[in-house]
Amino acid sequence: MRETVRTAHVASSVLTILTAFAAPAAAQQRKPPESFTVGTATARAGETAYGELRVPAGVDSGTAIAVAVIRGSRPGPTLAAISGAHGTEYASVVALSRVIARIDPKALAGTVIVAPLLNVPSFEQMTVHVNPTDRKGMNAEYPGKADGTQTERALAIVASQVVDRADVVLDLHGGDLDEDLRPYSYWIRGGRASQDSASRALALAFGLDHVIVRDVDLTAPAQARSLSGYAMAKGKTALVAEAGRAGTVAPEDVEALIAGTLNVLGTLGMLERAVRPVEHPVWLGSGSRVRAEKGGMFFPTVARGTYVSQGMRVGYTTDPVGRPMGDVRAPEAGVVTFIRGVPSMWPGATLVNIGPVLADPGSWARPTLQ
Repeated sequence: MRETVRTAHVASSVLTILTAFAAPAAAQQRKPPESFTVGTATARAGETAYGELRVPAGVDSGTAIAVAVIRGSRPGPTLAAISGAHGTEYASVVALSRVIARIDPKALAGTVIVAPLLNVPSFEQMTVHVNPTDRKGMNAEYPGKADGTQTERALAIVASQVVDRADVVLDLHGGDLDEDLRPYSYWIRGGRASQDSASRALALAFGLDHVIVRDVDLTAPAQARSLSGYAMAKGKTALVAEAGRAGTVAPEDVEALIAGTLNVLGTLGMLERAVRPVEHPVWLGSGSRVRAEKGGMFFPTVARGTYVSQGMRVGYTTDPVGRPMGDVRAPEAGVVTFIRGVPSMWPGATLVNIGPVLADPGSWARPTLQ
């Protein structure tokens, strides 16, 4: 009985997504879909086009973000698939670069915009977490500013050219150079029933069996600064998924992200694809991070994905000449969603994140802002 209820819930959520696009799709049936342009890429019906979003120089240097537009031969929703906000999360960048060739535009309904690498300077200079040009986070400055620094100018263009024109936004990540990460999706909830239901359906359809539940307040400007928060505040369905770790491009991580992206397209009715949603997800809370108090070296004693009890030793630290500084212990019971994958440590660096296991994801609750 429980599985019947779950299946019905997912089917209902998918119907909610498809219904949102049914009216405009029916209206477009009378004429062939027109071309679709993003940046310098223009794709006609049944075509894939390549181009770039050109970010002009301003208070600092300009940059260019590669994009592909896959224009279906039939009407349907528009999905934006984005990765590389952190340019050294290589598995997600590689996955989206390869997913383009896996989508046949002649078999596609609707349009897919793919931007595999937002943070080009991070990728080229192997800089974690931020854009080295202005030291700002490319997943923390939406909707950007046309007259701001490079990150802000780039995100202003991404927001207007890509996110604002999409119905569904897929944001892919995968453990940065310093993160030994266990694959998971996020079910991000903003308290809007239909939107939350639709994102839940996509999280289960994506196919990763661990799902982090994160509640956000879409009326708070600070919580709409990420790609997912900005998209949700604009009324889009948003999904975040992560696979990859510590600079590696493992085939299983890349394929998980490719398959998940195609599963989302199948769930939305954009591709003919059989999708089997995760039946028994492990729901996790956002969790607790342990951060370094000072510089030195960190060494893990547990692996990513380990179930730990509160107070359990998960690593230890030393100074640069090997003298012990202390043990790192789990702040609560749960799953090690990621743990530091390199010895280098500085004040404030994340050493480990523990996600508590939830018996049930419960209902959305407005988060208390710090």
